[in-house]
Amino acid sequence: MADRVIVIGYDGGPLSTHAVEALKSATLVAGAERLLDAVPVPEAAERVVLGNVHVAAQRIGAHRGAAVVVAAGDPGFFGIVRVLNRPEYGLEMEIVPAVSSVAQAFARARMPWDDARIVSAVGRDVRRAANVCRVSGKVAVLTGPGAGPAELAAQLHGLARTFVICENLGTDREEISMVSAEHVLEREWVDVDVVIVIGPTPRAGTAVGWVAGERAGFPGPVRGWAMPEDAYAHRSGAITRAEVRALVLARIGPRLGDLVWDVGAGSGSVAVECARHGAAVVAVEQEAFACDLIAENAGRFGVEVAVVHGKAPDALARLPLPDVVFVGAGGPRVLAACAARRPERIVAAFTEIDRVGEMRAVLERAGFLVDGCLLQSSRMSPVSGGARRLDAGHPVFVVWGDRS
Repeated sequence: MADRVIVIGYDGGPLSTHAVEALKSATLVAGAERLLDAVPVPEAAERVVLGNVHVAAQRIGAHRGAAVVVAAGDPGFFGIVRVLNRPEYGLEMEIVPAVSSVAQAFARARMPWDDARIVSAVGRDVRRAANVCRVSGKVAVLTGPGAGPAELAAQLHGLARTFVICENLGTDREEISMVSAEHVLEREWVDVDVVIVIGPTPRAGTAVGWVAGERAGFPGPVRGWAMPEDAYAHRSGAITRAEVRALVLARIGPRLGDLVWDVGAGSGSVAVECARHGAAVVAVEQEAFACDLIAENAGRFGVEVAVVHGKAPDALARLPLPDVVFVGAGGPRVLAACAARRPERIVAAFTEIDRVGEMRAVLERAGFLVDGCLLQSSRMSPVSGGARRLDAGHPVFVVWGDRS
């Protein structure tokens, strides 16, 4: 077993005295090839070029002597420390961090970043990182093979986003480029460490929240969910009742990194509440007036909802793949078109009892495990003398399916 393992962060600047001394006494030095070339590795020390980090961790653990691992930036921030710290390797580490690539990127862009979300697309599906960029105004994306600026831009096609692309951070070949999303695909990018994606600009003077990655009050000062109908601009009777919305939201389970379709969105009450939970949302609505209501309601709660004016199922053809779908209007044909996109879950709400069997059958044929319920709520309304009466709402069927 290695006598000690010192993990040194390197940001392109001079190494600390402690880091230099650790390298001088090292009998094994591991790191990416460009980092090993950038730091003073003793001639007698064994060089281990990192490829598969798990294989490298085993090699370091078997080494008898002083081992040093050189990592980019802060090795404890989406870095190699998480792997080396796994109990099966039995490594005792000392960490000497440098400035993280994210901190460098925002410094080069001259931007504060306590209100930024930070996500890693390294070794992951870039679609989830892109979904965070859809819903957040400022996101730093740690990039990797197959998850770089071009892939992000392709996912965000049609959205107004500005990319700050950071190549070769901390080297003499460092280049920082600010381009609009549609121009990202016009050139090739080399050794990109971080991409900052900037969305709609917050209002001037917007305060910073007490949690990193959030603006103060974002996504709004209202506590809870399933807001009352009068919280939304809508036509009389043309809105999903709060009680139904509560169950629908529970079944959708919107979360950061998800993309939710709200098909037949009406006033957008479900779409807006999904966005308030951090999900990216596409609302599909065939009536132009209702599309305007969706945009108004999203603005009321300070969230972004992509509104598509069109009729399902035709309007669904070019939409990005969803994680969850809510069908608030549309029959079995629309539900089948949504199921064909293979989301993790589909939720549908409707009032016609004769559709229950057919809607269940559509989901079952598509391979979903189906459940549902009939929901009817009775609200207390005041009458003379301070008494209350119960006003029963119309029954609504809610059916949901999980992809098996």
